[in-house]
Formats: sequence, C-alpha cells, structure tokens
Amino acid sequence: MSARPTIAVLNGPNLNLLGTREPHLYGTATLADIEKSCRRTADDLGFDIDFRQSNHEGALIDVVHELRESAAGFVVNAAAYTHTSVALHDALVTVAAPIVEVHLTNVHAREEFRHRSFVAPVAKAVIAGCGPDGYEFAVRHLAALALDTEKKESSR
Repeated sequence: MSARPTIAVLNGPNLNLLGTREPHLYGTATLADIEKSCRRTADDLGFDIDFRQSNHEGALIDVVHELRESAAGFVVNAAAYTHTSVALHDALVTVAAPIVEVHLTNVHAREEFRHRSFVAPVAKAVIAGCGPDGYEFAVRHLAALALDTEKKESSR
C-alpha cells in the first residue's frame, strides 16, 4: 500500500497564541483547533497533514526545504513574515507543489504594511478574511489540485 500524499501547513509567528491573542480580530479558535480541522478535512480527502508552527523565520525556511519536494501542497500562513520575509519567499520559490497563502483576517482591510505579501507571488491562491475556515478551504483546494495533476499524469 502506498503512502498517502501529504499537505504541509506552515504557521508563522504568534499563531501559537490563537484563542487568546486579540480574539476580536482572530477569534477564539486555537491553533490546535485549526490543526484538528485540517487533519479531519485532509483525512476525508485521502491526504495526510504535516502541521508546523514556529516563531522563528529560519525554522520555517528549514521546513520548506525539508518538504519542498515531497509535499503535495503547502498551506502557508506566514503571519508577520508574509510582509517582511524575502528569505521565506526565496525558499517557497523552490517548492514543486502548489502553495495557498492563508490569513485569518482580511489583511487588505488592515494596516497599510499588511497589504504587501512576499508569499502571494508564489501562491496559486490567497485566502484572507475567512477565519479558521480559510485553512479548510486551502486544504480542499490543494487536494483538488493534486488529484487533478494525478489524473493528468495517469492519462499520459
């Protein structure tokens, strides 16, 4: 039996504080709640999840390097690094699979500095303002893209 494809979910700084950090902006769901939802959705679609969070830019880059050739897709909520990290952008450029950028809030309705994304130019899609549901949407989209690619490759 072959291993199930994996979707990587990367979470940047301060997302470990979800549920208590500014609930008026980010809601009361915790990162553990979001992880459970991602795992349930992926499992229903025949995928595994590799769910990671770090407050350190280099650690996130290391995960990208580790999974860049094996993951079927990446969900990336780089949090503040979205707007500042050329290094994360450069790592994501090396990823073979599709990337979906996710933000819990509508970053375009917030401070001006949040309107610039270093992730968006390498992403197939950007989901913002849907709260925790955005992660589920991203997992579903990546699963559909992976299955579409699989069908195209098997018809050759």
